[in-house]
Amino acid sequence: MENNNIGNNLFNQLGIDSSYIIIGLCILTLVLLITVIVCITKLNRLTRNYDYFMRGKDAESLEDFIVGISEEVRRLQEEDRGAKDTIRSINRNLRASYQKFGLVRYNAFKGMGGNLSFAMAMLDYTNSGFVLNSVHSREGCYLYLKRIDLGQTDGPLGNEEKEAVEQALGYVQAKDN
Repeated sequence: MENNNIGNNLFNQLGIDSSYIIIGLCILTLVLLITVIVCITKLNRLTRNYDYFMRGKDAESLEDFIVGISEEVRRLQEEDRGAKDTIRSINRNLRASYQKFGLVRYNAFKGMGGNLSFAMAMLDYTNSGFVLNSVHSREGCYLYLKRIDLGQTDGPLGNEEKEAVEQALGYVQAKDN
């Protein structure tokens, strides 16, 4: 009884009612109980997942599974290298193909009917290619071809030919004729 009086005297000297301490300890116990229940639930879920993963598998079959995945990764890496080589080859071929185009229709001889003449420029990635000029007249149709190398020509270009090259290079927009 003397020990109990010492504790009560201590709480009385501090001005604390022992019922508040009991209520606080009950709340703390309840919080800890809830935490333990949550931990047990998570542990059970983890155990179920582990059992599902390991069900029917011994160490040997698990090793075979991992080796199979490793071989699949190697095969995919080889396919990836092959696809990259194919893409490089396609890019080289694409750069060599004509990919820029300009077309200008015009009337070569005023009063002789319509815009039947045209100048057409076709250039590749390096701005090399040709300009084709088709001049239409009553007597016939005449074709002139001029080579373009790195954006430069050997001879002078006519106005329509220059405009077709500029369209192919993207300097001017095509006009609707």
